[in-house]
Amino acid sequence: MGILKPIRTPADHAAALARLEALMDAEPGTAEGEDLDVLADLIEHYESKQVPIGYPPPHAAIAFRMEQAGLSPQDLVPLIGSQAEVLEVLAGTRPLTLAMARALHIHLGIPAEVLLQQQEERPALAP
Repeated sequence: MGILKPIRTPADHAAALARLEALMDAEPGTAEGEDLDVLADLIEHYESKQVPIGYPPPHAAIAFRMEQAGLSPQDLVPLIGSQAEVLEVLAGTRPLTLAMARALHIHLGIPAEVLLQQQEERPALAP
């Protein structure tokens, strides 16, 4: 059985990940298998407090919600605009307007924080 200790720093985290990788083939019920289980819990605890996950991009959140609800792009036309606008939003090439975000939040229940987050600037297409 290895020495397990709390993970408090990025260096501790890196060492724990390396040890976890070394133990990945450990058999359940063995000392190494128990170390693997405890180490995985320690890493999960550290990452839940230290490693920000962040929000998905708005278009990914919309696509996920559509899949959950069994919606098609056509179903979003009343919320976003034309079919072309819906497809551009879903592709991530058209930013959401405040009206679009409000409608998606109200009708699909997507958190406003996800829909209104800053989107990356995209270069304009050449004419």
